[in-house]
Amino acid sequence: MMKKRTKNKKDYTYAVGRRKTASARIRLFRGKGENVINGLSTDKYFSHPNDVEIWMKPLKVIDGADSYYVTVKVKGGGKNGQADATAHGIARALVKVNEDFRIPLKKAGVLTRDPRERERRKVNTGGKARRAKQSPKR
Repeated sequence: MMKKRTKNKKDYTYAVGRRKTASARIRLFRGKGENVINGLSTDKYFSHPNDVEIWMKPLKVIDGADSYYVTVKVKGGGKNGQADATAHGIARALVKVNEDFRIPLKKAGVLTRDPRERERRKVNTGGKARRAKQSPKR
């Protein structure tokens, strides 16, 4: 027996953004609404002003802070990586909505996935990725 859906499905655009080990799943809605990240309001989830500025960047570039709102599920990494992943996902969703947004978003640098990741720790390096153990002098 299948369950009946009680909620009516809203129209949204879906995209995924990534940064380091953080991954953000974005639902971009048209119109006015509250931005929600992991079930919390954005002010509560990203409390640092720098993180707020990072995740809002794609909406500010296209002047769409009032005409779009998002719901985000983000996991992995730290808050800064999560903010970057969210911005990347929002930019991808905006391009799906309107192809004309691609050029300004690309110039702002939010459409490009940041490929930098933490380097793995190698064996016999004394706890660091690149540090070599000191060789004996005599």
